[in-house]
Amino acid sequence: MDQRVSLITLGVADLDRSRRFYEGGLGWQMTEMVEGQVVFYQLSNGLALGLFGREALKEDGHFDDDTGASFAGLTLAYNARSEEEVDQVMAEAEKAGAKIQKPAEKVFWGGYSGYFRDPDGHAWEVAFNPFWEIDEKGNLHIPPQKTG
Repeated sequence: MDQRVSLITLGVADLDRSRRFYEGGLGWQMTEMVEGQVVFYQLSNGLALGLFGREALKEDGHFDDDTGASFAGLTLAYNARSEEEVDQVMAEAEKAGAKIQKPAEKVFWGGYSGYFRDPDGHAWEVAFNPFWEIDEKGNLHIPPQKTG
């Protein structure tokens, strides 16, 4: 199996509200909509994000244990090129209606990060890691760890 993630799909309570958050608030552009139940956003680094009506996603995947937007031990991350970009993204998210979970701050691993929740409670981290590189296309490059 290839070592990759191609698509992340979030189950949302109100697709129109979520579209307003991602498109109107964050300025993202929808790439495709399928039958008014799911929308896709092509991200700059080859990954895609889908928003799927929670009930429709539950039915599609035959899930019967929907617990809502509680913390599920999963975060999405936006890696920034600087601390200033982290602050800018956090401010944009808050203005768009995100709940700031943890304001951005210097963190134990030597970087700078904060967390917000989108309108459905999905957790996002916004982080600057001075040890990683983000290329001009937005692709993240983690240098191999030296063993020794």
